[in-house]
Amino acid sequence: MSKAWDAKRELEDKILAKAVRILDGRHRTGDPVTSPSQAGGYFRLRLAGARREIFAVMFLDCRHRVIAVEELFYGTIDTSAVYPRDVVRRALELDTVAVMFAHNHPSGDTEPSAADRALTTRLREALALVDVRVLDHLVVGTGGYTSFAERGWL
Repeated sequence: MSKAWDAKRELEDKILAKAVRILDGRHRTGDPVTSPSQAGGYFRLRLAGARREIFAVMFLDCRHRVIAVEELFYGTIDTSAVYPRDVVRRALELDTVAVMFAHNHPSGDTEPSAADRALTTRLREALALVDVRVLDHLVVGTGGYTSFAERGWL
């Protein structure tokens, strides 16, 4: 790789980091998340460029206002271990009413795998026991995102 390419990549990384800080600031204002596209755009910017899988959760109050957005689990290039008990524990700590999940596929492909769908079912069942609703699970990549809610899978 050339020095020019490294410098370009470094500049892009700085721009993306600043954009994520701006988005984080907007979501901390208490504005509600009203659509999969709004959450998809946010998570795409935040996760799509990562070189390993990251599983993040957006914790929401009763009006779907953002309480917190946290990256809870980190994986490898093609998998991430996600533990429902840890998601449930954090949702209870934050007094959450609803959540949105997102994770990236470092390959750039946004098509959910069978494992992604099975995990979402397990998480939805675990959170239902404590009255927390799962609004969406977004799979993000360089080309966009796929929303489980938009596909009618939730």
